[in-house]
Amino acid sequence: MSQPKQMPMVRWYDPLQLIRTGIDVAASTLFGRHSDFRLLEALVASHIRIDDDYGNIGADELLWIDYVADVGDGWNSTYAVACALAQASLTLKDDQGNSHETKRGSILVFGGDEVYPVASRTEYKQRLVGPYETALRTTIPPHPSVYAIPGNHDWYDNLVSFTRLFCSRSWFAGWQAKQTRSYFAAKLPRGWWLIGTDVQLGSDLDQPQVEYFESVAEKMGPGDRVILCDAEPHWIYAQAYGQIDSDYNENNLAFLERKFGGKIAVFLAGDLHHYRRHEDPHGRQKITAGGGGAFLHPTHGPDVATLANGFELKKSFPDPKTSRSLAWRNLFFPFLNFWFGAVTGGLYMLTAWSMTVNLAPTGSASSGKP
Repeated sequence: MSQPKQMPMVRWYDPLQLIRTGIDVAASTLFGRHSDFRLLEALVASHIRIDDDYGNIGADELLWIDYVADVGDGWNSTYAVACALAQASLTLKDDQGNSHETKRGSILVFGGDEVYPVASRTEYKQRLVGPYETALRTTIPPHPSVYAIPGNHDWYDNLVSFTRLFCSRSWFAGWQAKQTRSYFAAKLPRGWWLIGTDVQLGSDLDQPQVEYFESVAEKMGPGDRVILCDAEPHWIYAQAYGQIDSDYNENNLAFLERKFGGKIAVFLAGDLHHYRRHEDPHGRQKITAGGGGAFLHPTHGPDVATLANGFELKKSFPDPKTSRSLAWRNLFFPFLNFWFGAVTGGLYMLTAWSMTVNLAPTGSASSGKP
């Protein structure tokens, strides 16, 4: 079997890459808003499907869930994360040096942006499937399951490649795909539910999705609890940018909380490529975990130590001090991204030159003579 192509990290500041990506983004945004694929998949999968094949977990057994988001950038980073997920067990140490034995999850959840820079069959194969198949090609029964929610980069081909990979109930490397739509609900043991949403490009829920989650909510018991997976950490964006742009809000989360009767105990999201965990006095968690292998986002930006409804920051990675230290590397940006700086500088020079051209009339025309 031939070796899969090992793709480098996406060169986000390469002018040609930016132009190609910009064209794809503009096209998908234009057509995606007027042709919502979620409506079509709702018609195809008209029944309300809820997976509940985890009932064989004993009363004393633990159900392990792996979560990863913002993957499919470069081979090395994607494979490193996939290799960790593929291990049957891992021993991890916390800040105090205490060891913790973990197991490979019975469920793997992809939390959005499964491929970069834009979705296509080839990009998925080379940047996502290849590294994960190399890390874990097959498994033995009981096979682990995989669920995925799309991020904006997955939507850049109108979700065609994402649906083929995750919604056909086939195999993704050593994990078995279970969902039939781009959003899902899975009933877990002991009154827990795993819910995944699809907010498309407009950060909003469509009507068939609303009806789907209303039907799911009707099947929940009084003491049930929910793990909600969303492609974007709306609680962070609402805190950091809500005063600047009213589009940054938590309307979807508030709506789902009402539908599920306040049962949501854990909010999970990617999109920001770092780790942040907020907790409220009742123990509910809001976690941003976008460390699947894409470039790193800082954690020392806008103040998000305290969120609405009493959620306080408990942990972040990297910690703000380390994040500030890493940010000093931006001073080397002109040397690491020469062509981006050269092209941008040239455009600025042409813009400035065009504004200094004297367009006033000269000669006889300026004196009013014919």
